[in-house]
Amino acid sequence: SSSQVRSAAAALDSPLAARSAPLLQRLERSMSSVTIPPPACMLRPLEAPLRYLFGPGPSNVPPRVLAAGGRPIIGHLHPEMYEIMNDIKKGIQYAFQTENNMTISMSGSGHAAMECAVFNTVEPGESVLVAINGIWGERVAEIAERMGANVHRMVKTPGGYFTNKEIEQAMQKHKPVLFFLTHGESSAGLCHPIDGIGDICRKHDCLFLVDTVASLGAAPIFMDKQNIDILYTGSQKALNAPPGTAPISFNDRACHKMFNRKTKPVSYLFDMTHLSNYWGCDGKPARAYHHTGPVSGFFALRESLAILAERGLEESWRKHKEVAAYLYRGLEDLGINYWLRLPSVTTIAIPKGYDWREMLAYIMKHHQMEMTGGLGPSIGMVMRIGLMGYNCEKSNADMALHALADALKNCRKSKA
Repeated sequence: SSSQVRSAAAALDSPLAARSAPLLQRLERSMSSVTIPPPACMLRPLEAPLRYLFGPGPSNVPPRVLAAGGRPIIGHLHPEMYEIMNDIKKGIQYAFQTENNMTISMSGSGHAAMECAVFNTVEPGESVLVAINGIWGERVAEIAERMGANVHRMVKTPGGYFTNKEIEQAMQKHKPVLFFLTHGESSAGLCHPIDGIGDICRKHDCLFLVDTVASLGAAPIFMDKQNIDILYTGSQKALNAPPGTAPISFNDRACHKMFNRKTKPVSYLFDMTHLSNYWGCDGKPARAYHHTGPVSGFFALRESLAILAERGLEESWRKHKEVAAYLYRGLEDLGINYWLRLPSVTTIAIPKGYDWREMLAYIMKHHQMEMTGGLGPSIGMVMRIGLMGYNCEKSNADMALHALADALKNCRKSKA
C-alpha cells in the first residue's frame, strides 16, 4: 500500500537516504509485482467436520489435551520449554516402564521414531533381521534397505506369531545387529508376545527394537523388565494426543552402539548426537539449537502423559481390555467374526457378501464415523475398529455396533 511505502521512505530519511534510493525503488517494484491473486479458498474460514474416529488412529482427543495444545506458544529454547520437555521425558519413562536416561520425543509421527531407531543404531552393510506379519515390519525393512543395511526378513501372513525358537534360529543364521518386532500390529489386530525375546537378543549380541505405536497404553509392555533395547510409540492412538510427536527410548546397550559408530547417521534431523543434547540427555551443561520442536505438540503430549499418570497404567490396560471384550460380545451378536488379540484395534472379517468399501462409506456418510479397511498386506482381508484412549468407552462400542448393524441392513449384499 502507499502508506507502507511512505513509512519506508520516512525510515530512509537520513544520511543513508541517498544511497538507499535504489532500495526504495526495488521495494515499490516488488510491492506491485504480485501476479497470483489470493486464493478464494483461503478467504473462507477453516471448516473441519466433527467425526467419531473409531479407526486405527488418530483417535479423538480429549478437551483437556486440545486446550493444552491451544495455549500460547513459547520459544522452543526457553527454560520453561526445557522444563516441559523434562516432564515429557519422565512421563515417557513411566509409560514405557523404563529408567533409561536416553528418552525423548521425536518431532514427527511414529515413522520419525521408526527411522530414528534404525538410522542411529545401524551402519551400511550391517545385518538387520525384521519380523514381518503386517505393514510395520515391511516399512522397517524398507527403511533399513534405503540406508544400506543388509536386511533379512522373517515373514508370516498378516497377524501371524513368531515363536522364540524361530527368532533364535534366524538370529543364529543371519547374525543381525538389530532385530525388529511390532508389539501392536494394527494392520492385522495382533498384540505380539514379547517375553524372552530380549534375552535371546542379548545372547546373540543383537539390539531388540519394538514398535508400540498401536499398543502403548492399551496393552502391557515393560521396557526394562523385558530387556527391550529401543522402544518407540506415536502420540495419536491410546495416548490420545494429536498426531505429530513420537516418544522413543534407548537403553545403555543401544547408546553404546549408537555413539560408537564409524559413520554418521544418514539423517541430520534424526541424529541422536544432536537430539540427545536438545533433550538434555547428554550431560552437557547447555542445550544447543538443532531444530525447532513442535511446541504446541509437546504441550499436548505432556497433557496426555499427565492423564495417563493420573489414571495409572494398570487402569488404562484394564479399561482397554474391558471395552474390547464388550465390543467382541456385540460383534458376536451381529454374527461378525473378529480376531481377539489387540485391545486397541479390533480386526473383523469382512461380512460375507458385502463390499467393505461400500460399508465404510455408508458408516461415514450416515454416522459421521471412521472405521477402516486393512492396510498393506491386510487390504481386502479385514475391516478395523479402534476404541482407544479417550474413545475407549462402552458407549462408543455401542455406537460402533449400531453403525455396523445399520450398514449390514442397508448396504447391498451379493448373492454369493
